[in-house]
Amino acid sequence: AAQREASLRLSGLCFLLQILTILLFAAFVRFSPESSPKLCSQPLNCSWRNQDSGFQHHRFRDVHLQALLGFGFLVAFLSRYGPGSVAISILVVAFAIQWAVLLQGFLHQFRNGKIHMGVQSMVRADFCAAATLISTGAVVGRVNPAQMLLLALLGVTLFTLNEHILLGLLGVSDSGGSVTVHTFGAYFGLMVSRILPQLHMDQREEQQDTGHQPDVFAVVGTICLWIFWPSFTSTTTAQGSAEPWAVLNTYFSLAASTMATFILSPILCEESTPRMAQIQDAAVAAVAVMGMAGEMLVTPFGALIAGFLAGLIPPLGFRFLTPVLCSRLKIQDTCGVHNVHGLPGMLGAFLGTPALSLVFPLVARGSRTGTAQALHQLSALPLTLLLATLGGCLTGELCLGWDGAEGAEVGAAPGAGGTGPGAVPRLGAARRCR
Repeated sequence: AAQREASLRLSGLCFLLQILTILLFAAFVRFSPESSPKLCSQPLNCSWRNQDSGFQHHRFRDVHLQALLGFGFLVAFLSRYGPGSVAISILVVAFAIQWAVLLQGFLHQFRNGKIHMGVQSMVRADFCAAATLISTGAVVGRVNPAQMLLLALLGVTLFTLNEHILLGLLGVSDSGGSVTVHTFGAYFGLMVSRILPQLHMDQREEQQDTGHQPDVFAVVGTICLWIFWPSFTSTTTAQGSAEPWAVLNTYFSLAASTMATFILSPILCEESTPRMAQIQDAAVAAVAVMGMAGEMLVTPFGALIAGFLAGLIPPLGFRFLTPVLCSRLKIQDTCGVHNVHGLPGMLGAFLGTPALSLVFPLVARGSRTGTAQALHQLSALPLTLLLATLGGCLTGELCLGWDGAEGAEVGAAPGAGGTGPGAVPRLGAARRCR
């Protein structure tokens, strides 16, 4: 009866949010002239426009698949929550994209009373959805789907505000989202987790990972990361000439990070070789560090060094930092987003501080010095942490007061038992070393 009531409550909430977004789209959103079909009298111009449109749609497809598949499977390594967490991830993406198009449109594409959106608008919305999915990784299993939607509603709003301050007002370059996506998403989710009720160790250990299902999801997620993430880190580069750097640096970082995991995991863990979930962690950390640094590193060995350092963070973090977060700071990080997204994103922010005139338009035009741009780049991190911390605490308090708090726990497999909506799956052998 309680599960039926929670399902009906979720159905009603989805209906209200969808009707609201439809009405707002009807009132404000229109396709931009560049994305509208037209007849051309100049064959060369038509050819150029069609090529550009195909390129943009190709990049949008890669980014969209990355947000939907790559990030969706990142929270599916827990056998108890695998299929359910993927389903909730798709729900979060479906709502976050619509809400992000509206909010970002009002800030950036609002002209003559209308939002004029195109393919690039959807790319930015996918970035926003990705940050929201990272946040959900910190609380999966502890909140119900209705609370997930509330988290997405506020997370998208605060992400858009943070992105506007950094990219729009300060002129920060963060093409792959080291700060705006990975760091913000991780620490926003961690602060929500900090506010939620804490559970006892026996409640967490009931959900020990078993079986081969986690590895299956990790394999799919890792493959998606390797295929699609170079597009994710390069599709919004400040200058087109820096785009090949971002793509190639991402591949080098992925390779070095994977090697680092195979070096360190056998030393810290009982297994002779890392499990797929640990290799997936390495891939995520590699691209998180390349989000801001990808277009800054002008030599391949720089990307190898950055990727190698990023690959060391997840094994060390799960072994030494996660217990401290839980015992001292009372932060229960279900999927380890602090180690996989937060810390590598911060490393990428520091590596992305140097201001290259080739990359930064303001520096290239002479309207800002390289030193000033470097200071702006460096300021992005504390501003993001401040907004993520305050926003996460506010969201956590609202989740506590949400009427749907008594609903069923997120993603639990049918008949799996459980300990209520606050149940936290344990980070088992797939992630941490015992």
